[in-house]
Amino acid sequence: MILRLFFLLISIASIAQNDYPKDYFRSPLDIPLYLSGTFGELRGNHFHTGLDFKTQQKEGLNVYAAADGYISRIKISTWGYGKAIYITHPNGFTTVYGHLQKASPVIEAYIKKIQYAQQSYEVEMFPGENELLVKKGDIIALSGNTGGSGGPHLHFEFRDTKTEKIINPMFFGFDVQIKDTRTPIINNVVVYPIGDSSAVNQSNSPIEVSLSQQKDGSYITGKITAKGKIAFGVNTYDLFDNSYNKNGVFKVEAFCNGKSFFGYTFNTFGFDEGRYVNALIDYGRFKRTGQRVQRLFMTEPYLLSIINSNNTYGMVEVPANLTENFRIEVSDFHNNKSVINIPIQYSPENATASLPVKKTDFFLKARKDNSYAKNDVSVFIPAGTFYDNFYIDFDVKDSVLYLHNESVPVHNNITIAFDNVKVPEADREKTFIASVEGNRIRYNKTYKKGNTFTIYTKDLGEFKLAKDTTTPRITNPNFVQGKWLSKQRSLEVDISDSISGIGAYNAFLNGKWILMEYDYKTKKLSYDFNDNISVEGRNDLKIVVSDNIGNSTTFESHFFRSQQQ
Repeated sequence: MILRLFFLLISIASIAQNDYPKDYFRSPLDIPLYLSGTFGELRGNHFHTGLDFKTQQKEGLNVYAAADGYISRIKISTWGYGKAIYITHPNGFTTVYGHLQKASPVIEAYIKKIQYAQQSYEVEMFPGENELLVKKGDIIALSGNTGGSGGPHLHFEFRDTKTEKIINPMFFGFDVQIKDTRTPIINNVVVYPIGDSSAVNQSNSPIEVSLSQQKDGSYITGKITAKGKIAFGVNTYDLFDNSYNKNGVFKVEAFCNGKSFFGYTFNTFGFDEGRYVNALIDYGRFKRTGQRVQRLFMTEPYLLSIINSNNTYGMVEVPANLTENFRIEVSDFHNNKSVINIPIQYSPENATASLPVKKTDFFLKARKDNSYAKNDVSVFIPAGTFYDNFYIDFDVKDSVLYLHNESVPVHNNITIAFDNVKVPEADREKTFIASVEGNRIRYNKTYKKGNTFTIYTKDLGEFKLAKDTTTPRITNPNFVQGKWLSKQRSLEVDISDSISGIGAYNAFLNGKWILMEYDYKTKKLSYDFNDNISVEGRNDLKIVVSDNIGNSTTFESHFFRSQQQ
């Protein structure tokens, strides 16, 4: 009853959520807008929260304030959005600009003042309403490739200032600036038998069905015979004019005998809903094949606000001796639409093929807490961590925890604890719980109390205690010790760590802390001489890099520099 009311409220809300200003905001760039990412696009463990604008494969383009307002937040991070600026506008919306190269001079000076005060490259600040005012069209930054960006572009998003919900930027008039006359592409359709007694084409396992395109552009699937309860999934993407990027679609809707049955529309959603992307897609198939088949059903309902559903949750009960007509419509924001017609014929034939279900000693119920323990290793899985019930693998052999595999998506943190009195007290500081990936190990942030080592993780797989006594490396300085660097614009070194990863870095010039920027993609630390910390003549440089366990390396050198240029 609660879930039915939830979906009813979603339907009512979707009717009123298109009331957004169309001409209030300008483009954040002064070049033609081409997209490399759409709102709601399916990404690793999240839905994309904005539009990604191409920047002509280069950095350094002017980024403009989309409207009047004030800069309400600035976040400088090695990951995620990298260098990001948030502008709060008086009409109730906030715009976000991510992966920036650097801010405009006044804003950049504000940022550096905080960075030097906190002696940290990574900072987050919340200026007051009257500190950093901007006008529509003001240059606020230069475009870049910082953070988790896979190439130069501008990430641009809208939020409701009060609720922090993310809103599709297309609603604010950006659809007019982006040409799109192409219909979404349908890669394939998958049919899912639901339950042991169901069958599709005499199979109890999901099957991919063939597609034929008709003269009117619509698709029709090959013959589907079924009994019992079945459901569907579609693998699709969208194309824009003058672009070959495979982008996410805006809307998917399924109909049964002409009635709306199940669907979702990427209008707006909350940040806490992002991980439900793993419930929406066929996660196991994605891990096996790399295909993101979007499931048009829920076996166990989950609260993702973009979904519209009736009380069948997208599952079709095929009645005896009747033909069902199922239809899938896939649309982009410009209402270009691809239609798939799926005739379903009842067949009394039982399944002759099915995937065997691996049964273990542990049947996990997703809506209940689950705990497992063996050989001083314990695992606690809170209710709601998984989307479906399943037989979970759990074992501990030779001090290695085997906890299922990556084919099942994890929504909430799992607690894993190793109690080990055999670890000498002197080694505990350097010991952590590692994820085992073949012959490699990966660091997990580990909490230590007495003999107990604990992590909180959303990963499955193998885990064991490991030790890191290897120090980080500092290599490839872009200068020669003792040389004059009067014309050089920056100092650079490469930093790396082979086990637990880079945890902290600090640099000092003539004993004063200096701001060095870290780019994890290139493994470079860089210092800009424009900070004016260097002195006339000899300058002594010291860089200290620590890993996540606390092992550290110190690099010391000196150079000469003239300030008279």
